Amino acid sequence: MDDRFNTAAGWVLFSGVVALGLSSVSAKYFHADRPERPEAMGFPIEGVVEEGAGGEAGPDLGTLLASADAAAGEKAAQGRCGTCHTFDQGGAAKQGPNLWAVMGKPIGKHAAGFAYSSALSGHGGDWTFENMDAWLKSPKAFAPGTKMSFAGLSNAEDRANILLYLKQQGGGPELPAPAAAAAEAPAAGAAEDAAAGDPTAGAGPAEKPGPEAAGAVASPANDGPTKSTVGVQ
Repeated sequence: MDDRFNTAAGWVLFSGVVALGLSSVSAKYFHADRPERPEAMGFPIEGVVEEGAGGEAGPDLGTLLASADAAAGEKAAQGRCGTCHTFDQGGAAKQGPNLWAVMGKPIGKHAAGFAYSSALSGHGGDWTFENMDAWLKSPKAFAPGTKMSFAGLSNAEDRANILLYLKQQGGGPELPAPAAAAAEAPAAGAAEDAAAGDPTAGAGPAEKPGPEAAGAVASPANDGPTKSTVGVQ
């Protein structure tokens, strides 16, 4: 009885060793024929921009400002920036300067007496709509080293609303024209210049002379009475 049990156990153990060996050999064989996993899964599709690549897509700033809502901008500015800033004329400085009439003013210098960081006061330029939009999007990217702790506002429409509200609070430069309108203006001007330089532009087709005019050109001019030649032999 013990011999048969030992024999059976031996065969089971032997089968396990053989199976383990075959598994190891097959794994190495198939791994050698299998291509390595690519670093980038899938394949790119032409015309599709990956998220985060090529910058943010969407309407240009002029187009966004043309349809912006100053009331929504006031709500967004008070909610996101009101802790550190005031927006009314003569408002006190808080952690940040008062922002009345900031648009169009020199960057980092519009509020007299406020201690701006050197990153902002030494930036140069004015608070144009483009500069303020970039600042609201990412203060640290616009002026590295700034003391402002605000991370930034990624939504372009919210930024446009705030920009329009800031313009209403004390004025500022003219709004930038939408890209589509700016592109149409030179085309219209070129068409007008072409028409002005061409004397035939806008003129209709030349009139053909009638039969009376043709006859007048063909017959010679006579000062005296005209003699008929009918019946002359």
